[in-house]
Amino acid sequence: MQLGLIGLGKMGGNMRERLRRAGHTVVGYDRDPDLSDVKDLAELVEKLEAPRTVWVMVPAGNATQSVIDELKDLLSAGDTVVDGGNSRWSDDEKHAAELGVKEIGFVDAGVSGGVWGLENGYALMVGGSKEHVDRLRPVFDALKPEGPYGYVHAGKVGAGHFSKMVHNGIEYAMMQAYAEGWELLEKVKSVDNVREVFRSWQEGTVIRSWLLDLAVNALDEDAHLDKLRGYAEDSGEGRWTVEAAIDNAVPLPAITASLFARFASRQDDSPQMKMIAALRNQFGGHAVESAKE
Repeated sequence: MQLGLIGLGKMGGNMRERLRRAGHTVVGYDRDPDLSDVKDLAELVEKLEAPRTVWVMVPAGNATQSVIDELKDLLSAGDTVVDGGNSRWSDDEKHAAELGVKEIGFVDAGVSGGVWGLENGYALMVGGSKEHVDRLRPVFDALKPEGPYGYVHAGKVGAGHFSKMVHNGIEYAMMQAYAEGWELLEKVKSVDNVREVFRSWQEGTVIRSWLLDLAVNALDEDAHLDKLRGYAEDSGEGRWTVEAAIDNAVPLPAITASLFARFASRQDDSPQMKMIAALRNQFGGHAVESAKE
């Protein structure tokens, strides 16, 4: 099958390679000419036979909207656009409507697998009409992991990205739990080999997971994570998950707390903790530390 692929970064580039290994023809475009197969989107579309499929792997928001706008003028009725980036699910209906005016199909695909996807495959959560999704099954089958799992047609347009958003929210909470457990183990004097404790959990325990395996990898590289600063960014999907929970009156205490913990990591000197220290001093005479000059 032929496929145009826009965005050849860490994931897009590996996806192009995995698809080619499976025998598909991929024409890739990236702003970096050293990565790109063509000079622009017009040339990419010209190289594809109708009905065309173009997969978009660029950052969510303005970047994705810009690509959708350009493709709308380049593609024809019967072609299909797949947004495989981390777009907000609410943008999918808008993009589907914009392309639908010209009878161009739209599919949203939540993609998980990161830099390991080339060898292990990508978990795919797909939203769109059955007609459009079924036509793309050869591509999905090539990208997904081997075996019966790792792919789902989650529902109508927007369902793929909504599912991936919830996946990332769960990921936030799981990472936070591992991080809190690691800190506690590091803190106590009785445990003198935290890395091996984590390693012992990899087999036979109810908390074994790929994230645990990656934690062990990180500790193998830096046993006490001394080389790292305690700072973590958050993707838009963590925030969107909490917003969706509020909109639907669904309690997500663990996921919400893990998102707020990311915010706390950005404060070298927490304003909130200043107030807590002041209050503890006021009601209980507890000691406070002076601000460093």
